Amino acid sequence: MNEPIPVSRAVDGGTAKLMPDLDRPRAWLLTVEGAPQSYVDLDDPGHLEFEYARRIAHVLDAAADPGAPLDVLHLGGGALTLPRYLAAARPGSHQVVIEADRGLLELVAGHLPLPSGAGITVRPGDARTALEAAPEGSADVIVADVFGGSRVPAHLTSVEYVRAAARALRPGGWYVANLADGAPFAFLRSQLATYRTAFAHLALIAEPSVLRGRRFGNAVLVASESEPPVAVLARRTAADAFPARVEYGEALERFMGGAAPVRDEDATPSPEPPDGAFSVG
Repeated sequence: MNEPIPVSRAVDGGTAKLMPDLDRPRAWLLTVEGAPQSYVDLDDPGHLEFEYARRIAHVLDAAADPGAPLDVLHLGGGALTLPRYLAAARPGSHQVVIEADRGLLELVAGHLPLPSGAGITVRPGDARTALEAAPEGSADVIVADVFGGSRVPAHLTSVEYVRAAARALRPGGWYVANLADGAPFAFLRSQLATYRTAFAHLALIAEPSVLRGRRFGNAVLVASESEPPVAVLARRTAADAFPARVEYGEALERFMGGAAPVRDEDATPSPEPPDGAFSVG
């Protein structure tokens, strides 16, 4: 049997590479410009290598009764790790994925094809444009994992964007976003204040070392009009290989401090990660 070989391709965002995991026969790591974007095990879509992906999956697991199908809008596709996970965990779900990088979509479709009947529709396009065009109340969950390089684009950080997300969700629906920041957390605090303008409840999931400002890292934001199952999420994230903490309520308000919401005219991308924060190999 031939060993899988790495694949390198020029895509819209730079150079994308698919690197095989030699410990798992049909698993691949996707990087763009050296930054890890996705990890997919074609034989086991339930295997989530990245900690932030597991934290988002915990939210998806808690979004409805076990196995019940969901209508999910994914902003940002990568190698479609979470759509594959949800299709396996909740058969019959209807998922739409919006990915701006057409070259990346072609690479993934050619080398990591979706299983037939997965219920996943992949469309090229801008995340905000697609969100604003989504029918009102059409999604149970919106998952946002959009990075231009290693930064969240500015037009996905504003009050206007957040209101579009709230409009697209059904009553009781959840918005989940992968963000990244480090001390003094100017970006993350402003994002919390921005989401507070459209959602009654916010929660933040991250490793304690990130929340304490010891290092730059991912933070998963959960926003909803209804109270999230904080205790369930706290138990699940605490049991991960790299345990996380769920900030909610008064603790999150203290973390937010006096941060102000961001409007379109003032929006900026998330901060550039320090050298080596997310790079591989």
